[in-house]
Amino acid sequence: MSEDKNVPSEAEDLKPKKPSNRAPEGIRTFTVCRVSDESGISGTGVVIEGAMFATGHTIMHWLTPAPRGSIAFFDSFEDMLKIHIKPHPSNNTIITFDDGEQMVFDERPAENG
Repeated sequence: MSEDKNVPSEAEDLKPKKPSNRAPEGIRTFTVCRVSDESGISGTGVVIEGAMFATGHTIMHWLTPAPRGSIAFFDSFEDMLKIHIKPHPSNNTIITFDDGEQMVFDERPAENG
């Protein structure tokens, strides 16, 4: 049987370790599309671009008005949802992440049949 030098074999190396105090790596980018605009201010279509960091901290950039929209920072993605998405269910908002995952906030009734 051959030995693979990359596989740890010492007993100390194999013991479970305490989790690192560092956050997992990775940034997820996303866009926010509003099908409707109940306020009449932010508009429809893709109105926000954003990034969620591994810690959950979230930055969003309003794409309107030109030439520069405002930028907001949140302690968590959920905080951003509570302020800008969930209070406006009639906007029928779609959040799309860079990996293709989508979150749909749609208050329209489901079609029957």
